[in-house]
Amino acid sequence: MERNTLNNILYTKSHRLAVYIKLIAICGLLLVFSCKSRKQVLVKRVAVDSAVVAKPVNTKGATLAIIKTKQTNFNTFSGKAKTKLDISGSSNDVTLNIRIQRDHKIWVSVTAIAGIEVARALITPDSILLVNRLQSLYVRKPFSYINKFAGKQVNYKTLESLLIGNAIPELLTENSNLVSAAGSTTLTGNLNDVVYKLILGPDMKATQTNLGNPAAAQTLLVTNSAFIQATNRIMPSQIDMASVVKDKKIQLNLHYTKADYDQPLEYPFSIPSRYQQAE
Repeated sequence: MERNTLNNILYTKSHRLAVYIKLIAICGLLLVFSCKSRKQVLVKRVAVDSAVVAKPVNTKGATLAIIKTKQTNFNTFSGKAKTKLDISGSSNDVTLNIRIQRDHKIWVSVTAIAGIEVARALITPDSILLVNRLQSLYVRKPFSYINKFAGKQVNYKTLESLLIGNAIPELLTENSNLVSAAGSTTLTGNLNDVVYKLILGPDMKATQTNLGNPAAAQTLLVTNSAFIQATNRIMPSQIDMASVVKDKKIQLNLHYTKADYDQPLEYPFSIPSRYQQAE
């Protein structure tokens, strides 16, 4: 396949880099080349025993403790997702391969037609590195650069949590308003000017996360569905994200086709000497 054919898949030269950076910012990215993955099996979400939650002292604290124990604990994650990315009406279909070393790094490979890699990224709590294979360009930015596209409510732990379907840790606080009814639990509140609403299913897994900063005209809505079992963990196989930052609208739909936890992983990343740094 000729290079010009691949170029037609994406936007202009300047827009291509923006697409990949926004893709990373909203959360997007997944999987592994070397590890054998388990077959996906849809699971029935079992409700947490209400007698366990309803402690006579500090019911809210007891419920929050249960929620925290029901979030996925892991050291490494690898996954592969068929992904649709829509930026202000312009849509692209790609495959995202993600590897995560918890609290340290998120490695991402973006492939297009015929499995050809078009971009690779390495995200840490402090920085973002991105190489664009099509244009022989690279980007090196502090993590805070993501906030231009996803709002200040998104940090490194937010990305990790959203990619595997966990509740964002900062929202699990006793300052939240907590209501349990009809098999779901809802937490609402305000955290550093960010208004949030977290909806958990009967198994205390996150079903929907809604973050908003009205003053900055920023919103992020994440919906998790079709829960599966992956290496003895329960996680969503479908994660849909919608972000609005002023006049920028981004829709990201991830469908995991492979997922594994706590397998040995490598995170290869290098910038070829011929690549030029993009602004």
